[in-house]
Amino acid sequence: MKKRVVVAMSGGVDSSVAAALLKEQGYEVIGLTMCFNLAEKKGNKPSCCGLTGIEDARRVCQKLGVRHYVLNLNKDFSREVIGNFYQEYLSGRTPNPCVRCNQFIKFGILLKKAINLGAQFLATGHYARIVKSPQGYLLKKANDLKKDQSYFLYSLTQAQLKHIIFPLGNFTKPKVRQLASDFGLKVAEKQDSQEICFLPDGKYGDFIKARGHGSVKPGNFTDKNGNILGLHRGIAFYTIGQRHGLRIAAGYPLYVTRINAQDNRVSLGPRQEVYKSEFIIKEGHFLGKPPKKKIEIKVRIRYNHQEALAAVYPGRDKHKVIFKQPQFAVTPGQSAVFYNKDTVLGGGIIQND
Repeated sequence: MKKRVVVAMSGGVDSSVAAALLKEQGYEVIGLTMCFNLAEKKGNKPSCCGLTGIEDARRVCQKLGVRHYVLNLNKDFSREVIGNFYQEYLSGRTPNPCVRCNQFIKFGILLKKAINLGAQFLATGHYARIVKSPQGYLLKKANDLKKDQSYFLYSLTQAQLKHIIFPLGNFTKPKVRQLASDFGLKVAEKQDSQEICFLPDGKYGDFIKARGHGSVKPGNFTDKNGNILGLHRGIAFYTIGQRHGLRIAAGYPLYVTRINAQDNRVSLGPRQEVYKSEFIIKEGHFLGKPPKKKIEIKVRIRYNHQEALAAVYPGRDKHKVIFKQPQFAVTPGQSAVFYNKDTVLGGGIIQND
């Protein structure tokens, strides 16, 4: 009997090729598209989970001759992802909604749905690899390091990895587009989605302000000594390391160095004040056996950050991370992800000072 696999299909080229490859390999494929955001505004790029994505996924499944279903997860997504996104910004932190979506939606709710449909596996179009070893399942970087998405997947567990397939882990993006063309899929040249799916225009500050009903208020820009430099628009419009849009003249470039939600203050300073060596993470997670003592590994503090050598001191509820060399813009709310060469060890959420 063929093994059944549910493929999370966004209507994009990556998930479409993932489904085509698994069908070619002899799996019984079921396409499942998650519906979060049907309200696509005119002039915006379509979101991966809106009407355009659903229709593209349906056409791909029709071309492949596989079943396709739409799963409305709007309430779950609003609670677990958008609600968290909103609260984190109001708390002066900069969250990564893709990390949270993977943790709670794609590999939480959707994986359970796949198992309930009688599938042995859930597959996605992520660029990452899963390797079985004597110590368990290892999560590794994709062969195409320019597209690698392992950073967003550090919260996966051994129980989840057992039921997940990443068909694109060994391919480059140009090869995936070529495969889409070879399979006769009309999404072969479809533009990649670069923005947060529920913010196709990328204006997160305006989104928080509109949702906040007065929660986002102007406040003071200050230097590290508390001297007032001017007025800011509201803390939701800023993130650590930000330089543009500050509208403050100082004779030298200013950067956001700290956001204090308690007194609605945004601190500014020269670039050297944005570097930091030590920080604490919460919600720490390891894909394998957690370390009991200090480990020296490489740590990535945001998706486009080149991971750097650091010591991690594990604790009961929190872990301390100390970089060997100070890093630019260690940002509360972002994920710090631990690597041993090309293998993801785990990670956690960077905390405020």
